[in-house]
Amino acid sequence: MADTVERVIATSGRFFGVACTTTGLVAEACRRHDAGPTAAAALGRVLTGAALLAALLKDGQSVLLRFEGNGPLRKVVGEAGYDGWVRGAIANPHAEVPLDNGQIDVAAGLGRAGFLTVTKTIAENQRYPGTIQLVTSEIGADIAYYLAHSEQTPATIALAVHLEKDGRVAAAGGFLVQSLPPADETLLGRLEQAIGHMPPLSTLLRAGTAPAEILAQLFADVPHHPTGVRPLHYGCSCSQAKMETALLTLGAEELADLLASQGGAEAHCEFCRQQYRFSATELEALRRQAESLASSSARGA
Repeated sequence: MADTVERVIATSGRFFGVACTTTGLVAEACRRHDAGPTAAAALGRVLTGAALLAALLKDGQSVLLRFEGNGPLRKVVGEAGYDGWVRGAIANPHAEVPLDNGQIDVAAGLGRAGFLTVTKTIAENQRYPGTIQLVTSEIGADIAYYLAHSEQTPATIALAVHLEKDGRVAAAGGFLVQSLPPADETLLGRLEQAIGHMPPLSTLLRAGTAPAEILAQLFADVPHHPTGVRPLHYGCSCSQAKMETALLTLGAEELADLLASQGGAEAHCEFCRQQYRFSATELEALRRQAESLASSSARGA
């Protein structure tokens, strides 16, 4: 089943529902980052959470989730755009922690102390970050806490990543139900009952339950209608030109050192692991450009 995200809205206009399957893109992310089981579970949850939040935005907008904790994983990042691209990164993809009652302990892997930073890009050069301390380090609950306390939009979020014994990503996905203030307590009660009576999300995903079916179960007792469906994919916007820009920020002196010691440079994208190589000729051109930029800046000061 292809990765998709679907949205519904209650007829009252007070609740939004979003559900997605992310099995393929999570598997691709784990392959690119060579993620072990703990990293795969954490990265999969963050990518799925980002996909859910992006579905609530508008065309051309995106959201980035940055989880930083004191556990061995250290940092997990997920970014997604409204038009369906998702990408992510993890600082220590091979970190492992003991199982908790036979389950992967994502909270221990990330660490009990740390921060979640949510950055929404509304338009070019219009980014709005917000940061909270980690509450549970289970990913979903922390995103819900952020929405409730930083954006005053209470939400229920469920994220699931199921791995086979060989570490293969067998199923991944999630759902989000968001309430707009003031909350309709009657409808909220119906939604909470529906969530309580549903099978575990991982069970639904492993059975091949589509996002539309998950939303139908969630909103079974709440009048609603669909508002859109969109395919999801693992995608990255890196390029040779962007890597050149990144190298320019090193400055002429450091680029000269690279040229002298290595005779060129190699850079890789944090998100997709794509390698970019720069020859001695290309690096020398960048060094001259950095030198020129520094001179222009000095004259303008």
